[in-house]
Amino acid sequence: MAEEQRDAEPLWRDLVGRRLRDLRRERGETLTETAGRAGISPQYLSEIERGVKEPSSEMIAAVLGALDTTLLDLTTSVAGDLRPVPVPVPLRASAAVSTHAVSAYALAA
Repeated sequence: MAEEQRDAEPLWRDLVGRRLRDLRRERGETLTETAGRAGISPQYLSEIERGVKEPSSEMIAAVLGALDTTLLDLTTSVAGDLRPVPVPVPLRASAAVSTHAVSAYALAA
């Protein structure tokens, strides 16, 4: 089961690339425009956006600068993509979970 979860978890470079592409498209820019301001080739930016390349922190900073955004904004957005979507559970199971949570807090206090 742990293996299935690992397989389903996306790679950081995929999520970062996807978010950079979204930011570029929101600005209505081409690969060439953004890459030019970042000081990288359009081909390399395309590879980053597609998750093919694992960019260095300097490359990410250059692209973020070209997109007028920050590492904090990017990281916050990507972290949100990693959060699991809550799955509805039957009422009885939900009650058991909340009882457990209360007990855990009581032990911690």
